[in-house]
Amino acid sequence: MPSLLIVDDDPNLVNLLGEYLQNQGYQVRTASNGREGLRAIFQHKPDLVILDVTMPEKDGWTTLERIREVSDLPVIMLTARGEEADILRGFSLGTDDYVTKPFSFAQLVARIHAVLTRVQGSGAGAERLQGGDLVVDLGARKVYRGQTPIALTPTEFKLLVALMKRQGVTISPDELVREVWGPQYASEVGHVRRYIWHLRQKIEPDPEHPIYIHNERGYGYRFQVG
Repeated sequence: MPSLLIVDDDPNLVNLLGEYLQNQGYQVRTASNGREGLRAIFQHKPDLVILDVTMPEKDGWTTLERIREVSDLPVIMLTARGEEADILRGFSLGTDDYVTKPFSFAQLVARIHAVLTRVQGSGAGAERLQGGDLVVDLGARKVYRGQTPIALTPTEFKLLVALMKRQGVTISPDELVREVWGPQYASEVGHVRRYIWHLRQKIEPDPEHPIYIHNERGYGYRFQVG
């Protein structure tokens, strides 16, 4: 039974959402602010965190930064802000998905299922992928450039794996969305552009002049060394 942690200061939402998720087969714990949430993460090690942005003591942004300092734990952010700048901020800090309030519980469950599926499937197949000095250990879910480890979120990891498994082939954003995020995200190809940008910041020696992930304008993205 997957375990979830809801971090939100709205007790009515937490109670209703927690009950709904339990009825969907999840084990649920809750926290009312970022400080409590971080303690619960370290104590109970949930499979996924549902994290509200606006909270007292530690807001969602600060909490996510702290999570990413120590873990690649999957995180879905809940936000009343739908502006592009806030969405980009969440992705830049390492969120795996976001849901804008108000939202349906069924929609959130679909997102939870999609993120957990990406995490579980990201290590399937061959044990190791390599392109130049970039190495992906699929079994351990680790990435190295030379001897230097690179911390990726589960979604960034799966996107990199999808590209490296087809080295030299240009893959369209639509195909990457279906493969990495799932068919329910078919209308959200903007995810690909945002994640490619953040992935380059982490794996490329010089993100402005990429040597791994190349953009074929109008067609898609290709992993090819050089």
